[in-house]
Amino acid sequence: MAVRIDRDQYKTLTGQEKAAMLMLALGETYSIKLFRLMQDDEIREISQTMATLGKVEAAVIEKLLMDFVEGFSQSGSLVGSYDTTERLLAQVMDSERVGAIMEDIRGPAGRTMWDKLGNVNENVLANFLKNEYPQTVSVVLSKVRPDHAAKVLGLLPESLAMDVINRMLKMEAVKKEVLNDVEKTLRNEFMSNIARTNKRDAFEMMAEIFNGFDRSTESRFMSALEERDGDSAEKIKAMMFTFNDLNRLDPTGIQAVLRDADKEKLAVALKGASEGIREMFFGNMSERAAKILREDIEAMGPVKVRDVEDAQMHVVRVAKDLSDKGEIDISDSKGGDELVY
Repeated sequence: MAVRIDRDQYKTLTGQEKAAMLMLALGETYSIKLFRLMQDDEIREISQTMATLGKVEAAVIEKLLMDFVEGFSQSGSLVGSYDTTERLLAQVMDSERVGAIMEDIRGPAGRTMWDKLGNVNENVLANFLKNEYPQTVSVVLSKVRPDHAAKVLGLLPESLAMDVINRMLKMEAVKKEVLNDVEKTLRNEFMSNIARTNKRDAFEMMAEIFNGFDRSTESRFMSALEERDGDSAEKIKAMMFTFNDLNRLDPTGIQAVLRDADKEKLAVALKGASEGIREMFFGNMSERAAKILREDIEAMGPVKVRDVEDAQMHVVRVAKDLSDKGEIDISDSKGGDELVY
């Protein structure tokens, strides 16, 4: 017989049960990201709790999320922040080791140095490499993905790029000592700088969580947060990226989203979009493709609001993923490009 958890049982829930419910409520995209930050034993414990929860009433989930948002707004930060982690590590190891570990986890994702470099924006990497010896650049570009190396080469000064290409063509197996020296240089001079500029505050993380809510849930929790802490609510709203914010993208950005978005979901998303957003997408497609998409939208008939919201959330996630990879810019540039006299 399936277990059923109602509001009366909320006070008896353990922290692990609440954590499992929260991850399920946040959905697959964010739960996967959280799992990646856990140890194997933590994953097993949370997974086992998830599997045995049974049916949880909507009122319980609502109470859990309200407590979570309220607790966050009162504290102003999450327990699992970089700062709290750094303070904890400082109690068990020397400052040099703590600094190395924190720089590693704050930097780009990836298990090895070369994996991490593959997730560094090509403009940032090229800007660093243009001041390095051609042989060092050759070693670095031989170790990253070919598509990433191509983008970086295209941004280097032509004379340096041609020197690097010639060296790569004649390159033999790189000695381990040389690789170690290059890795050390990258870690000390490059990754450490990226880590120092890559810190994310709690409001940015909460903005991503709010982006994952459907519109009714987002509205409900935002209203509740505005009543409790108006300043926090305003900061979160300023950092959120919604479907309507796609109008910030330039033509290159829109075309990248068109390339990566699921075509069926895009049609559903545009079904409920404003005329301006629709025309922005149509204007960045070939005439034939735009005509087909318009016909698909007209032929689908009435669509549930929830389906439209889910589809628009998919498109937003595509845009955010492209931004994380450095392929597009979703920042709000209003006022940033104006001139001051």
